[in-house]
Amino acid sequence: MAKLSQEDLLAQFEEMTLIELAAFVSAFEEKFDVTAAAPVAVAAAGAPGAPAEAVEEKDEFDVILTGAGDKKIQVIKVVRELTSLGLKEAKDLVDGTPKPVLEKVNKEAADKAAEALKGAGAAVEVK
Repeated sequence: MAKLSQEDLLAQFEEMTLIELAAFVSAFEEKFDVTAAAPVAVAAAGAPGAPAEAVEEKDEFDVILTGAGDKKIQVIKVVRELTSLGLKEAKDLVDGTPKPVLEKVNKEAADKAAEALKGAGAAVEVK
């Protein structure tokens, strides 16, 4: 059997589903009597400066509704426009604040959504 390069192996792993990859890791651990979790824990503990860098490079934001304000109906309408939720789902989201309205959107979309919600009288947080 020909030896595969690191790039070839990574290409193969990209094509696998999460379930297939988990089964592979389990079989690999069993065959070679190793644990994949230990290096991950060491790497996470050894990088205390990493969170500060991640904040600077953040390109995905969550828009969180923290309060509906006085104009609850207007806020529900804006939530429906932003999310394409039905009336009941949008009302439940507004009633259950704080809740995320949009998750993992770019900065421009997050700012636009936050402005629309604030314009309707809602309290909004962008994280």
